[in-house]
Amino acid sequence: MLQGSARPLEYLVPADVAEAAAMKAAGALVLAGGTDVYPTHVGRPIARPIVDIAGLDALKGIEVTHDGYRLGALARWSEVAAANLAPRFDALRAAAREVGAIQVQNAGTIGGNLCTASPAADGVPNLLTLDASVELTSPSSRRVLPLEGFLTGYRSTALGDDELLTAVLIPRGGDDARATFLKLGLRRYLVISVVMVSAVIDFDERGRVREARVAVGACSPVAQRLRALEADLRGKPADSLEEVVAPAHLAELTPIDDVRATADYRRRAAATLVGRALAACGRDR
Repeated sequence: MLQGSARPLEYLVPADVAEAAAMKAAGALVLAGGTDVYPTHVGRPIARPIVDIAGLDALKGIEVTHDGYRLGALARWSEVAAANLAPRFDALRAAAREVGAIQVQNAGTIGGNLCTASPAADGVPNLLTLDASVELTSPSSRRVLPLEGFLTGYRSTALGDDELLTAVLIPRGGDDARATFLKLGLRRYLVISVVMVSAVIDFDERGRVREARVAVGACSPVAQRLRALEADLRGKPADSLEEVVAPAHLAELTPIDDVRATADYRRRAAATLVGRALAACGRDR
């Protein structure tokens, strides 16, 4: 029994994805790694059944498919960090090494990170710069949404009451692009982000930007792509990318004042980190 519970907790173990989705539709709380579920229930009992999906093999693994890459929703952060993936995944793998302590990385899942939908979720900016989509499965159907459409607001998603997030899908293309992830916190390790930036830059044979994707997290209810900056970076030489960044490129960010930083500090730090991330991609070309 969980401390503080008024009655024994009903613990459900589904046989397959459809059964798990049906249990969720009936009101059960989905548990994968538990690194978000348990901390959010400290001091208050879990009053509904728990459906533990950790044993569902269909949600595990990282694989290359005909269309690109498929990261099962139960892929652990330590698996992502160690995966033999193309250079454009370097930022995602770097973020995986920043998700809490190694114990959290060994338990926490990529799907759980997205469903929690925290503004400071380390995986989100990196998946946005990989043009990720999510696979959502109910007992009777399957649909795919762009990650930007799945994350609808502060700790809010488009996940239906009868749906599970079953996989993260990354399209093919630009595997040799350079990728950088930078995270600013109040200390070096085991910290919630003040600002984080992911950049994936694909260069042509002349060393100029063919395509750029840049995202900022912890500065809005949902991490955001900087599309105006991405457009202005196209065609620029690798050694001058940092110079392209202007205040207008970050105008759509809506940082807040909280215990970790002021909104003004976040905005200025975001501009600095974006410049550094672009410069790092240029140097690594």
